[in-house]
Parts: sequence; structure tokens; C-alpha cells
Amino acid sequence: MKFGGTSVGSAEAIAQSAEIVRAAQKEWPALAVIVSAMSGVTDMLLKGANTAANGDSETFRRLARELRAKHENAIIGLLNSSAAQQAVRDHVFSYLDEFENLCHAVNTLGEVSPRAADAISSLGERMSIHLLTARLQQMGLAAEALEASEFILTDELFGAANPMMEKTAAHAEKRLREKMNNGEVPVITGFIGATKSGAVTTLGRGGSDYSAGILGAALNANAVWIWTDVNGVMTADPRIIAEAQTLPELSFREISELAYYGAKVVHPKTIRPVIERGIELWIKNTFNPDHPGTRIVSDNHRISGKIKAVTAIKGQSMMNIEGRGMLGVPGVAARTFSAVAHAGASVTLITQASSEQSICFSVPSALAARVRSALEEEFRLELHRRDIDNIAVLDQVVIVTVVGAGMKHTPGIAGKIFSALGNQNVNVIAIAQGSSECSISLIVDANAADAAVRAIHGLIGTNKT
Repeated sequence: MKFGGTSVGSAEAIAQSAEIVRAAQKEWPALAVIVSAMSGVTDMLLKGANTAANGDSETFRRLARELRAKHENAIIGLLNSSAAQQAVRDHVFSYLDEFENLCHAVNTLGEVSPRAADAISSLGERMSIHLLTARLQQMGLAAEALEASEFILTDELFGAANPMMEKTAAHAEKRLREKMNNGEVPVITGFIGATKSGAVTTLGRGGSDYSAGILGAALNANAVWIWTDVNGVMTADPRIIAEAQTLPELSFREISELAYYGAKVVHPKTIRPVIERGIELWIKNTFNPDHPGTRIVSDNHRISGKIKAVTAIKGQSMMNIEGRGMLGVPGVAARTFSAVAHAGASVTLITQASSEQSICFSVPSALAARVRSALEEEFRLELHRRDIDNIAVLDQVVIVTVVGAGMKHTPGIAGKIFSALGNQNVNVIAIAQGSSECSISLIVDANAADAAVRAIHGLIGTNKT
């Protein structure tokens, strides 16, 4: 079971999470718990590192004081023994001393390396495991705080490390299995791992979900439960659609699409190790534990042909490469996306005209200028000869994605989607649909995004789909 930042964001939240663990252990004797940092802590840690790198020697010290106060309030609110309080305080404050020391080094050097950023950003989880562990021990459970760097082995891609699954499985089995079988509850840091040399790595933002998937696969678990602050996966963002409903069931493919295209309930990478082992995955609400949540099922289940959900990924820019000289010329697409990769950008959507006279794709807006420069450098000769007329960038666009694994068996769904958008005067700039037909993605102007989501959501749960 993995508890997110809001589930351990205060003394009250941690106490609630501990009650969930106690109740679950009665049904699942072999239980492991993964926790995120307290909500907001990772952002504070990284802010301290980045401001220190920019020459600011005061902000990280102020943040350290704020983090001490935040964790001190949780310690006092959770534990009724002064000895237990002091034991947790010793752990937590030693990590905050480490934070200040690391930020001082970064300030002296004038830069924060990826390795240093991982060392600093990992401290939030390393503190929070002691809070939950101490509360569980106070409740009479045999709990132990463990750092995942002891058994999740990764490559050296600091900031977005990849697990070495065979070695991780062997280490996790050796370190955790006997404890769990004896009724002990390991409370494990999410988000982090370590290289074979022992350097701490992180799995990327949102990586605590991924940690749960990795350890679930490594231990061949029966189930992985992700505890968050909503009742599961919803048909749309409730901030846009007040009447959005929790989906009782989704396929792996559907949740993968939703996670990739902006639904933040579960990290996209979580799903892969769980899929490969056929492990049951649930998304549940820490603050409403009696709600059944959303169950993620394998793709071979019978799936009804209808729209399940609609989501939007904001902060996108659309790149368009066009020119009559591209017609029939081999390698243009390969060169395009090689240049994008060298710019360090990930492409979120691709579409190409059948005439091969244009290639359109989207990237995060923060990387658009860098990508455009890389493309202009790659195609400088073609631009000079006018084989390529233009590399255009359209900022302030949003990708709206409609998800439903059964859509490919149901004629007319695409037509209904575009009719609904047309009725709301929403102009579609570009369209992409995978061969699996599990999703249809549309690029629309940012100002029309909410209207597009509402129009499509109106099709869910009606006879129209």
C-alpha cells in the first residue's frame, strides 16, 4: 500500500493512514507500506537547492526552519510519549541538518548537479517514514522504517532513474519477505532507489507510485493499493466538471492513457510492472476508506464500447514542420524526432498528413523554444533551399484526450465527439488516434479546453455512447 503526500501531510492524515494500515493487516497479514514525503516538502527541498545554486544563502536556511516546524507539529500531534517523540525528532532533524549542509555545498559551488538534487529531494520521504512508523508502533504494530535505497537498485540516470528489476527483486525478497511473513510492517520510502555504488537516486516526480509498482512486482504481490485524496479515477477533473463520477473499473490500457494525458491520480510508470505481473491495482481515498475506489483490470476483460473519461494536459505547444520539398523524402520524420530527443523533450502527440508535406507534434511549452532551435539547426539547409517552408510554433494549446478501450468496436463515437465539440463552437486544431483506438486525442486552444472537456463529458453515461 502506498500513501501519497496528502495522506501523510499532517498529524491527522498520518493517524488516518495508520488506522488504514491496522485494518488492512487483519485481512492481509503480509503487508508493506510505501510513503511519500509530507505534502509540499519535496517542493520546499528543491526550492532550497535551486535558490542556493543561484547564490542565495538565506532561503534554504529559512526553509529548513519551516520544515522543522512542520515535522515537529506532526511529531507532537502523533505521539504521546516524550521518548518516542525525541527518537523521531532525532531522525528528522538529522536529515534537515543534511539538507542545510548539502545546500551550503551547492551554494559554494554555484550549481546543483542531478546527483545533488536527488540527494536533497529524497530527504522528504526519509523523514516521513519515521512519522508513520512511530505512530504504528504506538498502536501496537510491529513496524520498521526502511529506506528503499537498500533494495531498489537503479541505473545512474539521476532525477528519473530506472529500476534494475531482477536485482531489485532479489534484494527486496531477502530484505522484506521474512519480516512481512512474521507480521512486521515495513514502512518504506517511496520515490527513491540507489545505484550499485550506493548513490541515492530518485524515480522522477510522482515516483512514490512507481515505487509501489516496482515493489509489488518484485515481491509478486497479490495487490497494490494506491491511497490518495480522491475516491479513485474520475470521469473528468472535478474542478472542471462538478458532476464527474468515480469509475469503478478501468483497464490497464485506459488508466495508462489517462495517467499519461494528465490524470494525476496515479503516476504513468506505476502501471507497467503491475501489468507485467498481472497484479491487482486499486486507487482508493485515504479520507474516505469505505469508498470502493477504482479497480484496474487486465486488458482481456470484456469492455463495453463507450467513452469512459476525458482529460486534458495543459501547458503544451504545437510544432509544425511543413514544405513541399518534404514530399516523398525519406528520413524527415526520423531527423525531426532525433532533434527533439537531443533537445531533451518528450513528444506528447504526433500527427502527419498523408501527403507527407507536414509533420505536427506537441511538446511541453517550457521546452518549445529549445525544440524549435534544435529543429532549425537540423534543417538549416532545407530551410535555406525552401524545401521546408516553415517551422511554426503555436503556443497556449491543450491536449484533450477521450479514453475508452471499447471505442474501437463501436461505430460513430468519433463523429459524436466532433459533433459535441462543434455544437459548443470548439475548433479542433489537430487530431491523433492510436491504432489500439483506446483513445482519441485532440489539440484545442487553451481558452477552449474546459468547454471541450465539458462537451465530451456530456456524452458519458448517455445512450449516445
